Amino acid sequence: MAGDGRSPTTGRRVVMFPFPFASHTTPMLQLAGLLRARGLGVTMLHADFNAPDPARHPELAFVSIRESIPDEVATSADLVQQMIGLNDACEAPFHAALAAELARGGGGQSGQREVACVVVDGQWYKMPGAAGRVGVPALALRTDGAAAFLTLLSTPRLRADGYFPINGMCTRDRLDEVVLGLEPLRVRDLIRVDGSDDETMLHFIACVTDAMRASSSGVVLNTFDAIEAPELAKIRQELSRPAFAVGPLHLLAPAAQQEEQHAPDRGCLAWLDERSPRSVLYVSLGSVATIDLTAFEEMAWGLAGSGVPFLWVIRPGSVRGAGDDDAPPPFPEELIETVRRRGKIVAWSPQREVLAHPAVGGFWTHCGWNSTLEAVCEGVPMLVHPCFGDQTVSARYVTHRWGTGLDVGRVFERTAMARTIRRLMARELGPQAPRERARLLMRQARHCVEEGGPASSALDDLVEYMWGL
Repeated sequence: MAGDGRSPTTGRRVVMFPFPFASHTTPMLQLAGLLRARGLGVTMLHADFNAPDPARHPELAFVSIRESIPDEVATSADLVQQMIGLNDACEAPFHAALAAELARGGGGQSGQREVACVVVDGQWYKMPGAAGRVGVPALALRTDGAAAFLTLLSTPRLRADGYFPINGMCTRDRLDEVVLGLEPLRVRDLIRVDGSDDETMLHFIACVTDAMRASSSGVVLNTFDAIEAPELAKIRQELSRPAFAVGPLHLLAPAAQQEEQHAPDRGCLAWLDERSPRSVLYVSLGSVATIDLTAFEEMAWGLAGSGVPFLWVIRPGSVRGAGDDDAPPPFPEELIETVRRRGKIVAWSPQREVLAHPAVGGFWTHCGWNSTLEAVCEGVPMLVHPCFGDQTVSARYVTHRWGTGLDVGRVFERTAMARTIRRLMARELGPQAPRERARLLMRQARHCVEEGGPASSALDDLVEYMWGL
């Protein structure tokens, strides 16, 4: 492929702009590889903040927007304020970079634009409008599930119905009330972010949904009909524009199309090789979430008390109050021998390979959408422990829509956690057992990505739509 991102066959290309978090960049890169395989060139605009590594993706052309991120945004502990700040800081540089790409391409065959469209991450609420100002249609790639996105689109109605605090009024007495129109979600499952006030979060959601309705030409979702068909239908009705369910992207795309935030410890695979089939609980709370030292110690006691072998990812800095961010937090002295004998601790893992390993029988997860999809596609039942954002929505779907997992509980208590771990890992049989439900969804996911299957057809429809923009 030419270094300028042009298609070697058609000359037409798509410009893409991921949000600068690894969990958002990876699906964008996966989609880029799939579009390129269908004859479109790809130019990847990117922020210098958390920039992807072009050397890992030589088939794509990368162009920095050369933004300037204020220090208070780059280091903000308030995730919502950080996302707002990134939008503010990147809008003008993105506009300039996209205009330069459009000018560089000139006119294509029969006077068509060489740049067919731009695909921006769904958290870039300022970018669809910026693309429109240079005359390029914009599509949004949602890196959450359809249920989570539908929840965002429904937020004005939810607020009017009193599901969010208004003028200081509290909804605590309604936390376990099922949200009408979004079943099986309860009020407590609606999207919130600890450390961000509700008004700021609701402002951000309004910016995202308003941009989708006013400035986008469609939405691309990393999901599939077998698990979210009703939600996809409602999204299409809400937006009155195309919504393409092209997932699971990681099953369709080459394995190389992935950004790793940390170097994975591949030695854990050899450790798994020595374990019995479906005997190990894999524990990982993702690339962003943190827990306090008390919760960490209760997790450790719960894992020890379960009697189950475990592979535990403890990311540097993921345990608050543990002292040195670069060192693993100290285990209670009474558990050190148990951890050495029955557990394996790593700073980061090759997660897809871990979930696909025959020794892994369960996944204690924060329910980030990438992790949830990866578990679904490998038929691994989940122990859900959502931390913030869309994770509460995905966790509720795992336990009460798909039936592929159990809830670890809102209060960390070692005895209850040990009991739930044993229940998840038990060889329970029957069509409603989490393990059997997980295997059913795995088969449906694999059918979806077969040649001529729903995901392949959706990708073909997406490419045809892009050509017509």
